[in-house]
Amino acid sequence: MKFKTLCGILLLCVAFSYGALAQTPVNQIGNVTAVKVDGQQINLSLNNAEAQIIVYSANIIRVRVDRKKLGDDFSYAVTGKAQKVKTIITQSDSSISISTDSLKAIVRKKPFLISFYTVDGKLINEDDKGLSTSWAGDAVTSYKKMQDDEHFIGLGEKTGNLDRKGSGYTNWNSDVYGYAVSADPLYSTIPFYMGLHHDLNYGIFLDNTYQSDFNFGASNNRFSSFGARGGILNYYFIYHKRVADIIRSYTDLTGRMPMPPLWSLGYQQNRYSYYPETEVMRIANTLREKKIPADGITLDIHYMDAYKLFTWNKDRFPNPLKMNTELNKLGFKTTVIVDPGIKVEKGAGAYERGIRDNVYIKYPDGEPYTGQVWPGWCNFPDFTSIKGRAWWRNEVKFFSESGVSGIWNDMNEIATWGQKMPDNVLFDYDGKPTSHLQAHNVYGLQMARSSYEGAREQFKERPFILTRSGYAGLQRYTALWTGDNRGEDDHMLAGVRLINSLGLSGVAFAGMDIGGFTGNPTTALYTRWIALGAFTPYFRNHTALNTKAAEPWSFGEDVLDIARNYISLRYQLMPYIYAGFYEAAQSGLPVMRSLAINYTHDPKILDTQFQNQYEFGNAFMVAPFESAKEFGKVYFPAGTWYDLYSDGLQRGNEEKIIQLAINKLPVFVKGGSIIPQQSLVQSTSQKPGDTLTVHVYKGEVSNSFVYYEDDGKSYAYEKGVFYKRQISFDPVLKEIVFHQIEGSYKSNFRFLKIALHGFGATSSISVNQQQKNLIDDKFAWMGVSNNPDLQANPNAPESCTIKSILIKNEDGAITLKY
Repeated sequence: MKFKTLCGILLLCVAFSYGALAQTPVNQIGNVTAVKVDGQQINLSLNNAEAQIIVYSANIIRVRVDRKKLGDDFSYAVTGKAQKVKTIITQSDSSISISTDSLKAIVRKKPFLISFYTVDGKLINEDDKGLSTSWAGDAVTSYKKMQDDEHFIGLGEKTGNLDRKGSGYTNWNSDVYGYAVSADPLYSTIPFYMGLHHDLNYGIFLDNTYQSDFNFGASNNRFSSFGARGGILNYYFIYHKRVADIIRSYTDLTGRMPMPPLWSLGYQQNRYSYYPETEVMRIANTLREKKIPADGITLDIHYMDAYKLFTWNKDRFPNPLKMNTELNKLGFKTTVIVDPGIKVEKGAGAYERGIRDNVYIKYPDGEPYTGQVWPGWCNFPDFTSIKGRAWWRNEVKFFSESGVSGIWNDMNEIATWGQKMPDNVLFDYDGKPTSHLQAHNVYGLQMARSSYEGAREQFKERPFILTRSGYAGLQRYTALWTGDNRGEDDHMLAGVRLINSLGLSGVAFAGMDIGGFTGNPTTALYTRWIALGAFTPYFRNHTALNTKAAEPWSFGEDVLDIARNYISLRYQLMPYIYAGFYEAAQSGLPVMRSLAINYTHDPKILDTQFQNQYEFGNAFMVAPFESAKEFGKVYFPAGTWYDLYSDGLQRGNEEKIIQLAINKLPVFVKGGSIIPQQSLVQSTSQKPGDTLTVHVYKGEVSNSFVYYEDDGKSYAYEKGVFYKRQISFDPVLKEIVFHQIEGSYKSNFRFLKIALHGFGATSSISVNQQQKNLIDDKFAWMGVSNNPDLQANPNAPESCTIKSILIKNEDGAITLKY
């Protein structure tokens, strides 16, 4: 009897076990049970979900999936609208076919699976047939079959290798002081990546603001995946033949940067912290006395009264407007830091105005959430509400009245002491109330948006906005820097990859703290880093309170010479850099470019030996190395390359070991490049000389460059007050053409000096069919030949001899034949 009872119990246990397996905690999406086609949109009912597939453009297909009824469509990231394009949708009992002129998708019904193909039938991307889309609790994940030899790039501010394959990442904006070079997550969330395989490229943007997770074959050899801890699966699939066009389409969706103020592209001298006013003026005057070109001084939290926002410490800064006016006269603009926390203090102006206007985020019982940061216990404006953003825009008037030109948004992850903001804090989310879980990752984006919109309303000129935290689309409002890095070689190189990855993800205006924020860099590292900084979009020297001073003169005369050389080179290249920002504003292409953009399927560019190499604009290739290295291996992609300093020629598709020197950052110029250069100025407020030098490097393929000018400070460019001219080089026709001018702005330059590199014994050139003689011209990008105010120094790299000619900058087309 006992034996029978025991057997019965065992059978029940087995049955229960099988039942438990049947009732798996992972819920699959199921089969398609109903299909409704409405123009370019397909609505699907499934066993366990609803789905929607929308043809957004000829190259973009959007997929939305939810276990519940699909609700309102709302996004803080996406501003682009669906386009009406030729779309063919057909279906059978087993599948649905969706085709445009550029892309084809097949939806299988049993179970739901989606695959993407080129129009000629090549597989680009497909759901994993056994996994597809599923839920584990509230978390939804899409699993994609990993293709043979597939590689992954992008995902914004992420550490690690250029190639993300084999790694996994989490998006949850975090305050990570002095982070390790392998730390994840960091400060911002951009859930957009690109997959590369078999000469095919695609992009996937997951627009979900909950904590999201991406797996590119980490701990598995079967799939890549992306998903979020809440909300719906909502992604855009983008296909183009070129990575550059995928970035264009992604920024068609999420927007592009406005033209920045010209001064923000100059050298920025920062410190945590410069105070009092006399110290600020000492720094500014020393930069001028030592002829170090510079445009910006940044004030950290010590400018405030006890760290309280919208205040000045009157002992340290008795008359901020007067100080900023004096700085403006010296050619400096002031940027000040702002944190979101408003100190809880009865009678304090900002706090009381926030209470009056009911703008703070709250607990469910209606009490404002209180967290501790620099001023003490603080409340936090709800930037996801219309009235919260309006309140902040009005408060920004405080900075306009103080003569400030830039706003630096910090601690906006939200960061609080303890780093454990409760999940049950409530946000308005533009009329769709939600918890901290959904609002966290967009808080920094919405703060930066509020600062930008407030400054645009209140400031007389274009503002500079900087942020530490953000979400996809942040480029519409702000630049971003990579946070509290460390004064170490691996951080310098990690910073290069972070900026390149941000550029692949739509953020063209980005930078890192030159020299490292925490710790003390060696003299060699500082020297290498500041030279490298001249070839980054946002050029900011910044260090912490408890570190050694890091101004260019702080490391001795030799370092000062080298720093001054590279900062001066940056200012000579300002026409080239400004045109690069114009391209970013028009196309989304970054200023600092991973080689993956132009040389996508060259396997060498993903090699960890060469992954730090990058292009600055479309002309320069920079090869960074650790500061203590004496030799380095450089890979030259296809084409012809010139040594920046000597004009030495190098064939493409080759590796070369080069000798490294502390006074010479390895920089090379692509054959066919066109590079405009102005005379040296000490700030962008100073007018350069009346001659624009246009360097043309002979190459084997045609190239063009869009030269661009405007006043650098107003919004008149939005009404056509700009000067734009395409310059082209054609080695087959043997001509250089300055095309017809567009826009109503008058150029700063009356003359053009055409500087020819690699044109050999060419002695004359025809200008609009009139033959002109070329002259031999000894040229150096850096040093005494371009800086007559300084004595020659041994720290300037070598010079070379080129051919040149001076012509008048005429409004009509100018054709030069060699």
